[in-house]
Amino acid sequence: MPANDTVDWNRYAAALFDLDGVITPTAEVHMRAWSAMFNAYLVEHAKAAGIPPHPPYTDQDYYDYVDGKPRYDGVRSFLASRGITLPEGDPSDPTTAETICGVGNRKNEFFGKVLSDEGVQPYPGSVRLLDALRAQGMPMAIVSSSRNAPAVLAAAGVTDYFATVVHGGVAAELHLTGKPAPDTFLHAAEELGATAATSIVIEDAISGVEAGRAGAFGLVIGVDRGAGVEALTEAGADVVVPDLGEVVPE
Repeated sequence: MPANDTVDWNRYAAALFDLDGVITPTAEVHMRAWSAMFNAYLVEHAKAAGIPPHPPYTDQDYYDYVDGKPRYDGVRSFLASRGITLPEGDPSDPTTAETICGVGNRKNEFFGKVLSDEGVQPYPGSVRLLDALRAQGMPMAIVSSSRNAPAVLAAAGVTDYFATVVHGGVAAELHLTGKPAPDTFLHAAEELGATAATSIVIEDAISGVEAGRAGAFGLVIGVDRGAGVEALTEAGADVVVPDLGEVVPE
């Protein structure tokens, strides 16, 4: 059955989109930023501690420990996988600080430079879906763990599609637990005047799909940008597609 026949958009009152990897290919920029930062850090840490080299950071580590999570949660999770424990620190920590926040800020610094230098273009299939949903009056929100979401939306030229943007900074300000908890999605649905049962979650990350399932949302669409159809389905996706052009209403 074609994917667009499995999604009846008219049954729902709101669409809640993740950003990186769903609307824009910035997940690739994030992956490059994480890889460069973590591999440099692992070398520095082993040298400073006088221990054998750590296993290098890989793309699989991104999917297992980082993808979709708030930045500092991703740092903490990955470092734990290498047996490294650091003090939490504070989001204001400099990039040189030997803390979870300091290490996370190193990555954000690199990401910001790449985004500024290269810009970003949205996925064509995602734009087709946004156009179709806007034409039928569907309220839409961005729900992203990244504090960079507003800058990415502006760089991609898609800010105007979304009535609300719940990014990492908003979540911190409102004390909302990040993905895989459903709190940020639930807040976005409420902002759009909808409920979980009447909202669709669109995600490419395992943690985001798990958040959709945990919140008992009406439908969870998984976008397979590398996590894998089986993994997204096991995490709770009702529909998995390689591109959102597959679910544009006809």
